[in-house]
Amino acid sequence: MATLAFIGLGNMGYPMAGHLANHGHSVRVYNRTPARTAQWLSEYQGEGFDNISHTVRHCDAVILCVGRDDDVRDILTGQHNAIAAMNPGTLIIDHTTTSAHLAEEMASAAKNAGLRFSDAPVSGGQQGAINGQLSLMVGCDSRDYDEIQRLTAAYTRTIERMGEIGSGQKTKMVNQICVAGLIQALAEGLHFAEKAGLDRDKVMSVISQGAAGSWQMSNRHQTMIAGEYQHGFAIDWMRKDLDICLEEAHRSNTELPVTALVNHYYQELQSMGAGRLDTSALLLRLQNKDES
Repeated sequence: MATLAFIGLGNMGYPMAGHLANHGHSVRVYNRTPARTAQWLSEYQGEGFDNISHTVRHCDAVILCVGRDDDVRDILTGQHNAIAAMNPGTLIIDHTTTSAHLAEEMASAAKNAGLRFSDAPVSGGQQGAINGQLSLMVGCDSRDYDEIQRLTAAYTRTIERMGEIGSGQKTKMVNQICVAGLIQALAEGLHFAEKAGLDRDKVMSVISQGAAGSWQMSNRHQTMIAGEYQHGFAIDWMRKDLDICLEEAHRSNTELPVTALVNHYYQELQSMGAGRLDTSALLLRLQNKDES
């Protein structure tokens, strides 16, 4: 068992840190909202801190699950400068979805301080975090991979080392590119079925068993038909991720026409005040277009 610092108790990080505590690790938690830390401590065994430097001191590994590039930078090398407080050799596991450039920058800063860094974004959503069934895409030094596997086993269903630093983030970009296209296609299919006067539940029941089937179809079509959009990853976060994908594609001179289009549709939903709805609200956009 290890002494672990877990920074970021959001919808994903809260249950992930809980799995680590239940697995027998000594878990030290920090969240920028102290009430969230107090709530976590009421459910799990661990220590809570109100200072990041104190949280990470004397830990075997420091795990981050926060929001954006700037959040990670602020924690590790910026205002909180957590890197300066870590013992030499400490392993940093960053589950935040960020740019590959940020991962490379943080890895360089960690190496200069005698630390180890890995980018390990996750897929599986809040439900996957709650159930301990997340997929991890890891960019790291090959010598650190076994330790990352062991430390994240409490909430991992699938884990794979994708290559050197930044490879995990680039793989997560592929994930988001594929998901965005799938959700838009599902929204269009449901919208077409409705306009054609079909029983959408029956349509989904039939086609989900064939070539059109997907996780999105199986898990989101019923809530989309019901007009319920509080069941997963928020549009605001998807926009952040797709912006990262498109910036990386621009650097590598790669065309992502469908991704760019869906990103624009999510921008439209944000302008409608729907940024906190889940990503399947692409159907809502189509329905609103009809009404207008």
